Amino acid sequence: MQTTSERANHDDLGKLILRVVLAVLLLFHGLAKISGGIGFIEGMLQKAGLPGAFGYLVYVGEVLAPLLILVGVFTRAAAAVVAINMVVALLLVHSGEFFTMSDTGGWALELQGMYLGTAIALIFLGAGRYSLGGAAGRFN
Repeated sequence: MQTTSERANHDDLGKLILRVVLAVLLLFHGLAKISGGIGFIEGMLQKAGLPGAFGYLVYVGEVLAPLLILVGVFTRAAAAVVAINMVVALLLVHSGEFFTMSDTGGWALELQGMYLGTAIALIFLGAGRYSLGGAAGRFN
């Protein structure tokens, strides 16, 4: 039977794994937008009647927030930013795919759904002990 300390260590390790997976995978998207620009995002926003300048917020959601999540500082707030970013992406880019399947039989939006679900889990779980903010950090 596990002691409370052993269970806490395992919980914190699980939180670290969630943080690293979400942050690293999202950072690839953010880095691609840094190198390729966000012109297509600005165009989609303007088509939806929103200012194209809002497109620069993608850097917050796909670069800054994942970096904060990775190191475990302001993790809950950064995860909320990622969740909001994913909802906006789902509505602006992927709304036509909500009820479709991929060629391999999975949901067409499984990657986006995983990002959103992982971000929501981190909002509730926080960063854990293996973070710069520490387990008792105010926003972790």
